[in-house]
Amino acid sequence: MSAHAESALAEVPWTERILLGSFTPASDHDWPGRRAATIYLLGCPWRCAYCHNPQLQKRGTAPALSWSRIAAKLTASRDTISGVVFSGGEPTTDRTLPEAIAAVKALGLPVGLHTSGAYPERLETLLPQLDWVGFDLKTDYESYDKLTGAPGSAARATQSARLIIASGVAHEFRLTWHHQVINEESALLAAHFAQHLGARRFVLQAFRSEGVANPTLAPESMPSAELVAQLRALFADFEVRGDICGLAD
Repeated sequence: MSAHAESALAEVPWTERILLGSFTPASDHDWPGRRAATIYLLGCPWRCAYCHNPQLQKRGTAPALSWSRIAAKLTASRDTISGVVFSGGEPTTDRTLPEAIAAVKALGLPVGLHTSGAYPERLETLLPQLDWVGFDLKTDYESYDKLTGAPGSAARATQSARLIIASGVAHEFRLTWHHQVINEESALLAAHFAQHLGARRFVLQAFRSEGVANPTLAPESMPSAELVAQLRALFADFEVRGDICGLAD
């Protein structure tokens, strides 16, 4: 994009530039302990085999869903929800996310973020605005780039994980299990990394086939009891979760 085009785009209000993929008025799964609305943004630079929102991966053009419509719904439901989560895709892909977070905070609602850590430099600027982060840890360092299909993703995820812990923001690190995508050794290495950093909460998220477009994956894959026990021993706050966080309509 040329400098002129970028300048012209910057003059367009952020409410018209934000690319919204979907909106869930209320969910009990996207922010543990809270009933939260979830806003899904378009775009993700990674292509994980078990992605359950593949329709949100491409940026494309702005859909019919508008920010003004979402803002009106959030305003009307402030008494029935206790937070708003930005999800995706990878929500930090959208450069209007800081403005969107500020708009939600202005309504008096806490803000959570689902992220894989693909853009650590953007995440760092967002963390002071956030009340909670759900960090999708994928696998061990050596296996990261293959799982995501993106060279350099291991380094980016590592930097983001460190930033989250250093920020002091409430969080959970979660790892999705599917035996065709990640093995037990890699899962344990990833969990040890999270423990070493000081992650307070760790979730082993069981694979669910809803939304997944990859036909080569078995529809069911449960972690072994031995793996669960090993992970549980690492964290005082540990959970095996069957419900999918951030499943867009």
